[in-house]
Amino acid sequence: MDSVFTIIWIVSFVLVTVTVTGLSRRVGWSAPISLVAVGALASFIPGLPPIHLEPELVLYGLLPPLLFAAAIRTSIVDVRARGDSILALSVGLVFFTIIAVGFFTWLVVPAITLATGFAFAAVVAPTDAVAVTAIAGRLRLPRRLVTILEGESLFNDAAALVALSAAITAIVGVLNPWAVAGDFALAVVVGVAFGVAVGFGLTAVRKQLKAPVLDTCLSLVTPFVAFIPAQLLHGSGVLAVVIAGLIFGQNAPVVQSAEARIAESLNWRTIRFLLENSVFLFIGLNLASILVGAMNPGLGVGMTVAICLAMLAFLVFERFVWIVLTTLLFRAGPRRFRDRGWSWNNSVAVGFAGIRGVVTLAAVFLLPDGTPQKAFLQFLAFVVVVGTLVQGLTLPWIIRWLKLPPPNSSQERMEAQNLMAEARAAGISRLDAEVAETDSRSVIDRLRADAALYNDELENPTTAGDESSPAAFGRLRLAMIGAERDAVLAARAEGRYQENAVRAVLAAIDAEEIALRVIGRKVDSGE
Repeated sequence: MDSVFTIIWIVSFVLVTVTVTGLSRRVGWSAPISLVAVGALASFIPGLPPIHLEPELVLYGLLPPLLFAAAIRTSIVDVRARGDSILALSVGLVFFTIIAVGFFTWLVVPAITLATGFAFAAVVAPTDAVAVTAIAGRLRLPRRLVTILEGESLFNDAAALVALSAAITAIVGVLNPWAVAGDFALAVVVGVAFGVAVGFGLTAVRKQLKAPVLDTCLSLVTPFVAFIPAQLLHGSGVLAVVIAGLIFGQNAPVVQSAEARIAESLNWRTIRFLLENSVFLFIGLNLASILVGAMNPGLGVGMTVAICLAMLAFLVFERFVWIVLTTLLFRAGPRRFRDRGWSWNNSVAVGFAGIRGVVTLAAVFLLPDGTPQKAFLQFLAFVVVVGTLVQGLTLPWIIRWLKLPPPNSSQERMEAQNLMAEARAAGISRLDAEVAETDSRSVIDRLRADAALYNDELENPTTAGDESSPAAFGRLRLAMIGAERDAVLAARAEGRYQENAVRAVLAAIDAEEIALRVIGRKVDSGE
């Protein structure tokens, strides 16, 4: 019966997640906040089984696929172009937060050690990829800003978790600064090495897989193949997953069939939707159990509220301090930085986007049993997560107030059209090399007139007695599509178009290839 109840619980969890998310979108509410609120209310329902957050389940079960789903949609080209800004936030800001918030926590939370303050600071230092995507994805932010925010949230978990491990060591023993530096270097080297090895290794394997189902299965296990060994060898599983995902996403157009790419995209969109939104529901469901442990008669309600508000305010303050310093460096520093500088308006938007999520809640449960004020710190972490989610709701007003330009849809559409024109030209060039003497002239003329009209030729073949026309059309059009894709990838490698335009054209080419193969199979089988 336990198995039956587990299945019922999972099904109910999915149904509530889908229902609340759908209703929130319909009425224009924030789905993450709605899910946290519903979960928090449900946690006080009498008779509802208590929810206990298992940190290892989150770190090993939820975090890898969430990071991988975000990484395969992220462009290596964009990350490389914004690398300085992403590094400043994902590493520099994390360590600045650990120092600043560590001392602040030590000062405002009674009866804790400085090591405990640093441990809590490491818990709340990283922004959450899930939360940032859920909030920023609904806004029409400048492309550069979105890339920086998503890049920050993808890479900062590694630095924060290594710092947390060092702080925990200081809580239970003696901290050796050289050992901390060594652990950080080991985490980076092992994480990067495993990410590259898994990324390129499994890319080579998937190149040999012809069935989309097999390819998708390989994709689904990839984040765990990267994360678990890296963690067991004291490396950064987060870095391993992110790098493997970036490599997978970059090489997908080269090694995967169009069917496999679209199948993988749909599957990961579904997984991302369920995990991203269920995480927020799960956060809310933990409120009752966290509150029970956080009831500290020595602090009182007034002191508890004051500490929570002070912590939220200080997190915003110290993030803005670092971003102002970084902006000054990029605007007035060496020429290399000035060439990549960002505006003050962008700085303000980045400052308000410090949203925390499930990584913070999972990490706070890693604090050892002897940690002073452990239960209260767990509650404080929950307040930080919910408070920063609410803060994220102000982003639409902030963006409008700053008058940040939205993505230039007209320019992106024009780029996509120009890139498609290049692809079509490459397809026509391949057509000249592929035409055989036995090919129907009417088929060739149709291809030259408009390659996109293949559906009409296949579904309504000519009645001139040339029964090979559909087959010829399919063979020639597939050859053209191959050349078109090669032209798009060459243009991307040269950096002549924005990644959004490249992905839009590749998606259109993939959809056309799938339609051609499906209709061709139906024609060949006589269905």
